[in-house]
Amino acid sequence: MTVHHHPPDELLGAFAAGTIDLGQHVAIATHLVGCAKCRGAVRAMEHVGGAVLAALPPSAMSDGSFEALQRRLDEASETSAPVQRRGRAFSDVPGLPDFLGSYPDSSWRWIAPKVHLRPIRLPEPSATRVFLLKSSPGTRMIEHTHTGFEMTCVLSGSFVHAGGQFGPGDFDLGDGSVDHDIRIDSVDDCICLVAMQGDLKLNGVLGRLLQPLIRM
Repeated sequence: MTVHHHPPDELLGAFAAGTIDLGQHVAIATHLVGCAKCRGAVRAMEHVGGAVLAALPPSAMSDGSFEALQRRLDEASETSAPVQRRGRAFSDVPGLPDFLGSYPDSSWRWIAPKVHLRPIRLPEPSATRVFLLKSSPGTRMIEHTHTGFEMTCVLSGSFVHAGGQFGPGDFDLGDGSVDHDIRIDSVDDCICLVAMQGDLKLNGVLGRLLQPLIRM
């Protein structure tokens, strides 16, 4: 797999520092599974962060801190429910990372002609929602922008817009400064993992007419 489009360095740095929410983390982690270049960059950032922490002077712990931590660990162990083993979720989605197989499964739902959406239910609250988007070959999306941001990781198939062609492993970032005019140019369905805050804002007369009907 040859990856041509990557997250910006500031997003990789935030991932390494653990300062992004779970929805954004899922999107970046999905890209990292297929991108050795970005995995190397994140490892380098983590190494630098670790060196900075190691250079800090030690701080004394308050009395009883270790005992309090041990009590909390013991309480969590006693109250934890047994792990329920189940089949891998999303097993029918090509290119989806294995770590998402433990998340609750869901079904595809129609949102527009030749376009279907499948929610990914996160195990904890997140300001960023995550879903799979499947578009049929030849589909042309209505030109749109975003009221927030949209991270897109291509799992299979490909699409093209003014920023280039995006295939498996590629990462696309959209926000209010970008107008997306997207066409599916692969011979098979294009399936993407999308992490989004805000909403799509459809452009043009047709877009304004259809806006109330489309929710992602």
